[in-house]
Amino acid sequence: MPVKKVARINEQYIPDLDIKYPENPDDHIVDIKAVHDVNVDEKYPFLDKTFSFKIKRFLGYLVIFTLVPIVGFIRFGFKIEGRNILRKHKKLLKDGAMTVSNHVQRWDFMFVQAAVRCHFSYFPVWKEQLKSTDAGAIRVAGGIPIPEGIHAIKNFNKAFDEIHAKKKWIHAFPESSRFDYFPSIRPFKKGVFTMAFRYSLPVLPLAISWRKPRFPYGFDNLLRLLSGNKKLLPMITIRIGEPLQFDADLDRKQAVLKMRKDCHEEIVRLAGIKANPYTPEGD
Repeated sequence: MPVKKVARINEQYIPDLDIKYPENPDDHIVDIKAVHDVNVDEKYPFLDKTFSFKIKRFLGYLVIFTLVPIVGFIRFGFKIEGRNILRKHKKLLKDGAMTVSNHVQRWDFMFVQAAVRCHFSYFPVWKEQLKSTDAGAIRVAGGIPIPEGIHAIKNFNKAFDEIHAKKKWIHAFPESSRFDYFPSIRPFKKGVFTMAFRYSLPVLPLAISWRKPRFPYGFDNLLRLLSGNKKLLPMITIRIGEPLQFDADLDRKQAVLKMRKDCHEEIVRLAGIKANPYTPEGD
């Protein structure tokens, strides 16, 4: 699977898949088929500390680090750019970081993990996802459901306090919902950056962008062609940007808002978008 340094960011490719997106950029359009009954309240184990779960998590990340880059390349032409940035800022990132990316593909969290390599991350997740068939994989990958209710939120925050104390990485999708193959960067929720500020974490922007499908197209596209579907999926690039740090001369509110703006603009740039239709402000 190709991994190369970022040189010139190519012009944006916009997929033509006839997907209809809602006007509200943070609507949930993924169809959740509930197969589990999960109550995310103050009694919910936001961090599963059982030995069996730790084994599952280790094996899950072994798959992410070894097989996802290979399978992603075979299926989607997946490639990573900018990994040299991780080596360049190794000292800055050694005590933890928050990775931030757009949310545009079912495998996008695994692509982020494959890109940053060897960091067992945790990420806030829409609690309804834990009712789906993906619930087990989401938990193993590090998904922590966002609850409602003050007591549950306190336990949610305690879980991330513990994660940070162990110098684990945190990932966030500040667009808050998944729009598959969306060509723009939607507004960002500021809560993501409030969390990064609370833990004094550098923010590492990553952009998932698209390339025009070319031969050999990828396995998923070959299946489409064989079925007569000429609307081919784009090939996938994930690009790592330079880490961003909070402005120490600003108060918390202003520093968070500035980080949201800077991170949004950097992900737009990394995605090769020349005229993004959305501003950074999502709440």
